[in-house]
Amino acid sequence: MRAAVLVAPNRIEVRDVPRPAVAPNEVRVRVGAVGLCGTDLHIAAGHANYHRDALGRVIPLAERPQILGHEIAGVVTEVGTAARGVRAGERVVVDQGRTCVGERRQPRCEYCATGDSHQCEHYREHGITGLPGGFAEEIVVPDANVVPLASDLDLVRAALAEPLGCVVHSTEVLLRTPARYRLAGDGGRVRCVLICGAGPSGLLFVQYLRNVVGYDGLLLASEPNARRRALAERFGAVALDPIAAPLSEVVREHTGGRMAELFIDATGAGEVIAAVPELVRKQGTVLLYAHGHAGVDLSALNGVQFLEPTMLSPCGASGGFEPDGRPTTYVRALRLVEQGRIDVGSLVTHRYHSLDEVPAAFAGDHRRPDYVKGVVVLDA
Repeated sequence: MRAAVLVAPNRIEVRDVPRPAVAPNEVRVRVGAVGLCGTDLHIAAGHANYHRDALGRVIPLAERPQILGHEIAGVVTEVGTAARGVRAGERVVVDQGRTCVGERRQPRCEYCATGDSHQCEHYREHGITGLPGGFAEEIVVPDANVVPLASDLDLVRAALAEPLGCVVHSTEVLLRTPARYRLAGDGGRVRCVLICGAGPSGLLFVQYLRNVVGYDGLLLASEPNARRRALAERFGAVALDPIAAPLSEVVREHTGGRMAELFIDATGAGEVIAAVPELVRKQGTVLLYAHGHAGVDLSALNGVQFLEPTMLSPCGASGGFEPDGRPTTYVRALRLVEQGRIDVGSLVTHRYHSLDEVPAAFAGDHRRPDYVKGVVVLDA
């Protein structure tokens, strides 16, 4: 089969690769749509490599090229002899993480037993940790890793259930963590949420907080890109341009000097972490969602520590399992998209219509002023 293969930093080749076999508990999915994630861009640029051996050693691309892509939707074309709950022809979204549940491992590790599947002791991830991802004609995953669509939703929007699932998980961690200021429940109320970065994740946070959590307080979104600011405003945030004026001054003006009780970093930019002491109220909550944070000395954390914040760093789309073993967070995220409670379609600004276009998709479109989210469309 054909796949777009990362063979070196900033070098993707479309080539023939072996077609994976289907084990008894697995299914084959013909890939229909794959979202481009910031994690894909980091890996492709050589800024990160999460493919490691049993001793934690990074396995270089020269030794093991990778097929990226983990925001996947498609159609089941083959079902293993012992697969359950899915049939050929069904349109599905794919949970890219292999866990105890998907592998039918007994006993489950302590993380899978408590619903924290993204921290499974045996965790492996298609498109990120070396397992072949969605930038290919097909992918083979455990039967429990596919969630059938319950509507005629197109596969392009369905693929964005994965990033929404990560936001759902992060917000659930936030809601259940004791903190001085809370979005809901006991404790002081969060009067101001500040989201730095109105890319896809930041825009999903805005929608999820407004439309699902029901947060009705001040919600600020800092974003230098005008198109993304316009989307943030449409989804219910007050959009701020951090280039037009010092962000700390603008936040101070909007909050009467209190600053933000909840800060969400959706940028992965080191300078944003360095700015936290100027933006967050003492004993507020700092949610580190994005990854990267290069170019800043760790001494930047000194000012953060003096605030005594509650610091959270949720990762992935954990959240327990349905009775049939399917990931609850993916099910919830997909249904929110299908019900129209979260608008993911407006985020998609760039579509690439074949595997041959994948190298160009990584070549710099994400730096264009009109770019918000790219999706590779193979069979939508």
